[in-house]
Amino acid sequence: METHRKDEFVIRELTPEILSDFLSFFDHDAFADNPAWFGCYCMFDHFMGTSEEFEKRSATENREAISTLIKRGEAHGLLAYLGGRPVGWCHAAPRTALPCLKLFRGEVEDPERVGSIACFVIAKPYRGRGIGRLLLKAACEMFTRQGLAFAEAYPSKQAQTDADNFRGALKMYLDAGFSVFRELERRVIVRKPL
Repeated sequence: METHRKDEFVIRELTPEILSDFLSFFDHDAFADNPAWFGCYCMFDHFMGTSEEFEKRSATENREAISTLIKRGEAHGLLAYLGGRPVGWCHAAPRTALPCLKLFRGEVEDPERVGSIACFVIAKPYRGRGIGRLLLKAACEMFTRQGLAFAEAYPSKQAQTDADNFRGALKMYLDAGFSVFRELERRVIVRKPL
């Protein structure tokens, strides 16, 4: 489903019908300038093991696992397109659908009321063009349609690189009306009522 247009950018919710677009983005463009993260396929927040165990997984394992989740309708997020080609991704899902958040971001009192914005990946040639902000707006609107009460995210306190901001830049969230909900050691949890 298309949710926004800005110039030529189109945002679509992840469905089994666009699985091939998702895989193509992660196979070729997502981490072209950050090869250390190639193979994640946005599986980290679905994984129930430790960070060390996740790092031992192969790209093929993650690709197959996320494909299965997408086909079942159990993986959620938004793809940004330019000229029919995916150029950006936002992993946005009900908090209860991302078991890793409970392990690494701590418990919250109301997980069933929360939509989590877990990460952003924008292909390098398209950064700085407002795609992240479009994806964030679309994620909040998706959560509202799903009947969730809050959008929640986990930005770094002191990101130094684009890669450090994979959970989204704190300034982007604050500019979009989020406020600090809880302080963690290296991150903050920010929330916005929907």
